[in-house]
Amino acid sequence: MKHKIVTVFFILFLILLALISFFVVIEVHFFIIVACFWFLIVFWGSTFVASNYHVKTYCSNPLENEKKIAITFDDGPNEITITVLDVLRKYNAKATFFCIGKNIAKHPDILKNTIKEGHAVGNHSYSHSPFFDFYNKNQIIAEIEQTDALIESVSGLKPKLFRPPYGVTNPSIRRALKVTEHQTIGWNIRSLDGIIKNEKFLLNRIVKRIKPGGIVLLHDTSSQTVSVLEELLSFLQKNNYTVVPLEELLNIKAYAN
Repeated sequence: MKHKIVTVFFILFLILLALISFFVVIEVHFFIIVACFWFLIVFWGSTFVASNYHVKTYCSNPLENEKKIAITFDDGPNEITITVLDVLRKYNAKATFFCIGKNIAKHPDILKNTIKEGHAVGNHSYSHSPFFDFYNKNQIIAEIEQTDALIESVSGLKPKLFRPPYGVTNPSIRRALKVTEHQTIGWNIRSLDGIIKNEKFLLNRIVKRIKPGGIVLLHDTSSQTVSVLEELLSFLQKNNYTVVPLEELLNIKAYAN
């Protein structure tokens, strides 16, 4: 909705400028500046998942007063997921895993074990392609439905939570989600563990952002994440925080009825 409003506003503004140019000289570069300004707004809205620019996205629960947060993992299942599950079990913490369809096909038993241990599972597309943001509506629907089908075949559960690859949204994703009826999930505490290897940096980055209702983004695909997770859970335990699945934190359903 925001994208439509912004686009209509800029189109009308350009039309108005064009009409005024019949009476007053307006330099061409002014039109270019207006168009560039529109592009920057769209770029920001598309890449900043918490903007709700294209799609309503849950990135935290600002109304949560108790010391509850959610920890989420992207890009699994993976061999490292097994170790992640061991650490979560040690601290009796329940997380939410956003899984890639092609990885589910490779590791169905790991996904099955993830759900068996009480963790929630969401959809993270089938391919996680770097070109996902350029897919049309039907291609995106196909990726989401294929991953849903894999999760359902392993667990008997149909996920209702979707996290777009790279946290990028656009009109095609918005139209696709309107068909699939998934809830879009973002985050407000990004660890950067998929980019940075320094464990001390990663832990400090997360810890200084911790507050009730927060959603942490990690990846169960890198070895440094395991160590950071253990230290993070120890910190949370000492500070009386409870790690809960997203459905509890946000009061939404993780699976279809």
